[in-house]
Amino acid sequence: MNAVGKIGLGCLGAVGAWCVLLRPRKNQPGWEELAGVKYAHRGLHDPARSVPENSMAAFRRAVEHGFGAELDVHLMADGELAVVHDSDLTRVCGRQAYIEDLTAADLGEYPLMGTQETIPLFREVLALFEGRTPLVIELKVERNNANALTDRVMAALEGWKGSYCLESFHPGVLLRLKERYPQVLRGQLSQNFLKASEVNGLSLPVRFALTNLLTTALTRPDFIAYNWQDRKNPSLRLMRALYGVHEVGWTVRDHAVMDELAEDGVTSIFEGFVP
Repeated sequence: MNAVGKIGLGCLGAVGAWCVLLRPRKNQPGWEELAGVKYAHRGLHDPARSVPENSMAAFRRAVEHGFGAELDVHLMADGELAVVHDSDLTRVCGRQAYIEDLTAADLGEYPLMGTQETIPLFREVLALFEGRTPLVIELKVERNNANALTDRVMAALEGWKGSYCLESFHPGVLLRLKERYPQVLRGQLSQNFLKASEVNGLSLPVRFALTNLLTTALTRPDFIAYNWQDRKNPSLRLMRALYGVHEVGWTVRDHAVMDELAEDGVTSIFEGFVP
């Protein structure tokens, strides 16, 4: 075989390996209860109405409008679960502290964005949504707590009567779900980390792997939640074309974009408008 032929075979082998690496889990029951629902990003928040993100007011507003909700969960020092996006509370509470260092008893001292709302507990949000609209629950890993966080979230969800899926940027969460909670729909969050301005000190190889969903080989997600602006990523497109993987698009801030994504079978997480 000449050099050109060897190169051709090598390329075919590389493409084949790439396809194998990107194989998700297929046909896990439950997605039909989540598809077709519009999910309010961090609840149906509206600063102009003094309804801050990830607040009980925002979640009540989502339920009242018939929307599902996306929310963020952190593990606190006392083992409770708090619903807030940032680990550092400076942005959302105007006071520097880390949610992982606090307890449930501390939360009343941390009003959200100058309102009367405070950081809710996960169990409070679950009680609101039980028997109502679905949840997309993002697990926010900090200080290498992927396993402990995942276990606590699953304990909180035990016996809960509602539809939900779990997602995370951290592959460790998906691996824990795969190993211990295979019945749960799990999703890999991602975006183009190669151009993202905030990469939290991730090395270039890690950024490349996360951008191109290469951890799929280990975690076998049921869906991919990708920044909709980066959804031309070749790995995501290949996963959809070859395997029909479910796609969730975040964060949609325009009705026309939501309609376009829906036509392509993408479930939207939205904010900034009421569809």
